[in-house]
Amino acid sequence: MTSYILDASVAAKWVLPPAHEPNAAQALALLRQYVQGAVHLTVPSLFWTEIANLLWKSARTGRISPKTAQESLAHLEDLQIPEVASRGLAASALSIALAFDRSTYDACYLALALQSARPLITADLRLVNAVAAHFPIRWLGALA
Repeated sequence: MTSYILDASVAAKWVLPPAHEPNAAQALALLRQYVQGAVHLTVPSLFWTEIANLLWKSARTGRISPKTAQESLAHLEDLQIPEVASRGLAASALSIALAFDRSTYDACYLALALQSARPLITADLRLVNAVAAHFPIRWLGALA
């Protein structure tokens, strides 16, 4: 079974209007595979704060309604994606962030990918280009 560490940038495409989301089709296909049990996903616990912030920002700018933001978060929570406590990843994330000039948020996902020996799936092509030579990472746009 395919298994990934799920970046919030991918899950964002599950809840935002797909018309303005590049690679939304790949993201939705990944979601279907997860729901069908064909793919295993795991997130660091900071994923939920990142998603909530993204939904807040999208509601604040009028991209989605506040009600849709709340419903979207509830829908994502209903998926019961397994999570790993970010606290146990912090030291490794800080080392990665310092070494590769990435945010500690991105580095937390990379630390979990290393720790679990599973690739991070992300929609952030800049992150992929910056660290692909050093970390197990896959760009969402490369998924069939």
